[in-house]
Amino acid sequence: QFQFVESGGGLVQSGGSLRLSCESSRFNLATYTIAWVRQAPGKEHEALSCITKDGRSTAYANSVKGRFTISRDNAKKTVYLHMNSLKPEDTALYFCVPRLSCSKFDEGPFGSWGQGTQVTVAS
Repeated sequence: QFQFVESGGGLVQSGGSLRLSCESSRFNLATYTIAWVRQAPGKEHEALSCITKDGRSTAYANSVKGRFTISRDNAKKTVYLHMNSLKPEDTALYFCVPRLSCSKFDEGPFGSWGQGTQVTVAS
């Protein structure tokens, strides 16, 4: 049984936008530092962004800096990934995962916490 539930993916044209959501019916997401990770077919997991429990600190991978924004609403126990200027190379399965902190958030392993949400960007 998966602990986290990701949603908001879909098919979008290049240059388009999507907002992904991460929720949990089992854990109080507001008490976790959360990162977004993606995996494209045949490729390794890539950590994209991280946000601390209180939302005051964030971190981004160079590949998405300036295009993606991570945020959270602890009252709704939800973490978001706002994705703008999407490119075909952003096509992947996107997951949210807990992290101990946002320093070195891109270092695996990431574990398996949810089924992910598929993002497909058409050129």
